[in-house]
Amino acid sequence: MRIGIVGPGRLGRSLAVLLDRAQHQTTLFSRGEAPVGDVILLTVPDDAIATAAAALPATASVVLHCSGSRDIDVLRPHQPAGSLHPLMTFPGLHALPDLSGVPAALAGDPQAVEVARQLAVDLGMSPFEITGDRRLYHASAVIAGNFATVLLQAATTALRQAGAPHDRAAEILLPLALQSLRNAPPEPSQALTGPVVRGDADVIAGHLKALEEAGLTELLTLYSALTDHTRTLL
Repeated sequence: MRIGIVGPGRLGRSLAVLLDRAQHQTTLFSRGEAPVGDVILLTVPDDAIATAAAALPATASVVLHCSGSRDIDVLRPHQPAGSLHPLMTFPGLHALPDLSGVPAALAGDPQAVEVARQLAVDLGMSPFEITGDRRLYHASAVIAGNFATVLLQAATTALRQAGAPHDRAAEILLPLALQSLRNAPPEPSQALTGPVVRGDADVIAGHLKALEEAGLTELLTLYSALTDHTRTLL
């Protein structure tokens, strides 16, 4: 399949290499150029998708964007139009991700969805369709991806304050964090452990007092909010 990729940034260049490896013929185009291909794949920033789509020739057969948060309406009047959003980070050509088994969210017109599905399968990904509010879908990805890292940073801050080696604090916590995530499917709430699950009110009170005494006000607020939310899952 001939694929024209508009947006030669980290995602676009990475997908070009990975799609080439999957026996597709890819060409990278900058915004403003007239892309050609059986499929036009837009890997531009979210706020540039509508403009990039409007600049495409009307003869483009299938147009896909790679945004997790944008609906398909931004690609109109092109039809068939759809979306292929890999649930993975793309740091650049220096660290191409292994897409084997990685979920890929699909949406759009039936023909576009089938093309996106084929590309996902060719890349080794596990495709699924999003038929509801894409904002909720993308929020879930941000919570699982970005916020997991934010929580590890918060835990690292507290561990350093406790006197652990500063340069190893994140490394010390990582096995626990990773195993907790691995234990989570298929129902994360059933995999919970710790003082909230056990009802150890004194332990939780001790944590809150220690965070307050250490001057970690933001972590205190975060810990309290997460503790309250955890209780709703029990």
